[in-house]
Amino acid sequence: MNSIKMLAVVLIVAGGLGLAYGGFSYTKETHQTKIGPIELSVKDTERVNVPIWAGVAAIVAGLALLVTRK
Repeated sequence: MNSIKMLAVVLIVAGGLGLAYGGFSYTKETHQTKIGPIELSVKDTERVNVPIWAGVAAIVAGLALLVTRK
């Protein structure tokens, strides 16, 4: 399998996951304080929404790469 076909498959899978889940979340550490032996930290969970058009565009681009041949 060459690199163009692998990229096409990755785009199709990523687009499908973007449509299925609608986004992803991650945790980031925002504040950290150390007072003597005591450490305090705050972790926030952020959510990134993937637009529907981006998922559809990734699938279409992947299919276009699979269909066209060079």
